[in-house]
Amino acid sequence: MNIFASEAAIIIYLIIAILAIVVLVVLLNISLKRKRTVERVSESRFAMLTEIDKNLESYTPSEPNNEMNLKDFCEGFRAYAASVHHLYYSVEDVRKFVANLTVSHIMILQGMSGTGKTSLAYAFGNYVKNDPVIVPVQPMWKERTDLIGYYNEFTKKFNETPFLKKLYEANYKNDMYITILDEMNIARIEYYFAEFLSLLEIPNPDGRWLEVVSDMWKNDPKKLENGMLKLPKNMWFIGTANNDDSTFSVSDKVYDRAMVMNLDKKAESFDAEYSDKGHVSFDDFERMTTDARNNYKLSDEGYESIKKLDEYLQEHFFISFGNRIMKQINAYIPAFIACGGTEAEALDDIIAKKIIRKLEGQNSNALKRGKEELINVVNEAFGENNMPTTIASIERIVSNAK
Repeated sequence: MNIFASEAAIIIYLIIAILAIVVLVVLLNISLKRKRTVERVSESRFAMLTEIDKNLESYTPSEPNNEMNLKDFCEGFRAYAASVHHLYYSVEDVRKFVANLTVSHIMILQGMSGTGKTSLAYAFGNYVKNDPVIVPVQPMWKERTDLIGYYNEFTKKFNETPFLKKLYEANYKNDMYITILDEMNIARIEYYFAEFLSLLEIPNPDGRWLEVVSDMWKNDPKKLENGMLKLPKNMWFIGTANNDDSTFSVSDKVYDRAMVMNLDKKAESFDAEYSDKGHVSFDDFERMTTDARNNYKLSDEGYESIKKLDEYLQEHFFISFGNRIMKQINAYIPAFIACGGTEAEALDDIIAKKIIRKLEGQNSNALKRGKEELINVVNEAFGENNMPTTIASIERIVSNAK
C-alpha cells in the first residue's frame, strides 16, 4: 500500500509541476506580447517620415530674393546648366520650360531619346538648390500605391517610397520641389497617377489632401492628419515620355491638364559663365509669376486670332477647346513674355501643343483635303510666317494620318 501511495504522490507532484510550467509559459507569452505591443506603439510605422520630423523641427525658410525676375531666372538657369552640367539648351526651350512651370504643376517632356529630357528637369532642381527625386515608372503600375507605398500588415510598418518622402518633406519647406516621372507612359498614366490628376484640379491648394492610410495612430508623423497628407503646392511633377511600341499613348485627360514641351534636337554648345544670384524659393517664384501676369496680358489682337482659329476648327473639324485651355493660354503668354520672349512666339508654341494637337485622330481624308485651307487660316489670323511651329505641327499630323 505504501508503494502505491508513494507512486500516486509522485504522479500528482508531476502533474502539478507540468501545470505550473504550462502556466508559466502562458504568462511569459502574454508578457512578451504586451512588450511587443508597447514597442509597436512606441515605434512609428513611418520611419522615414518620422525622421524628417526630427530633422526639420527647427527649419526656417530662406530670406526672400526680391532682385530676381523671370528673365534673369531663365538666363541664370541656362548658364548654370551649360557651365556646371555641360547641358546645352536653346534660349527658346528654357523660356518654354520656365513658362510651363507657371501654368501647371504637371509637365510632359516629349522627344527623341538623348535630347536631354530627364537631364533638363534634374538640372533645374539642382539650379533651385533642391535635388529632384527620379521615379522610374514600371510597366505593371496601376494604382497610387505604386508611387507612395503601402501599409504592410505583417510587419506593421508602412513601406515608404522616396516619392512619399519628398511629398512629406515639401510640406515643411518653402523650396521648389521637382519629381521626375521617368518614362511616365510606359504604364497608363491615368491609372497610377489618377488621384494626383484629380487633386491638382482643386482650385484651392489647401483642399488637396492625399489619403496615405485609412486610420490614425497616436505616434504618426506630424504632417499626417487622420492618415492624410496635404499635396504640397510647391511640388511639380515632370514626366518624360517616349512614343514607341513599348509605351502607351498619353490620353487627352492628361494632355489637357499638363503643359507639354517637345525636345526634338540638342542645342549647340556654347560658353557660359554662371553667377549665383542666391536661392530662389517657392514664394520667390510665385512673386515672379504674379509680377509677369500683372505686367503682361494676352493682347486683344491675340485673343481675336485665337477666336478665329477656334471658330474655323469647330466648323470644319468639329473640335474645340474649353475654358481650361483658354485659362492656360492666358497664364502662359505673360510668363513667356516675362522670360524674354514675344507674344507671337508664345502663341505659336501653345497653340501647336494645346489646340492643333487635337487634330490627331481626325479623319485622314478630311485632314488632307483641309490642310492648305487650315494653314491659310492660321497665316491670316496670326500673320504670315508668325506661326512656324503651328504649321509644322499641322504638316506632321497630316503626314502621319492613316
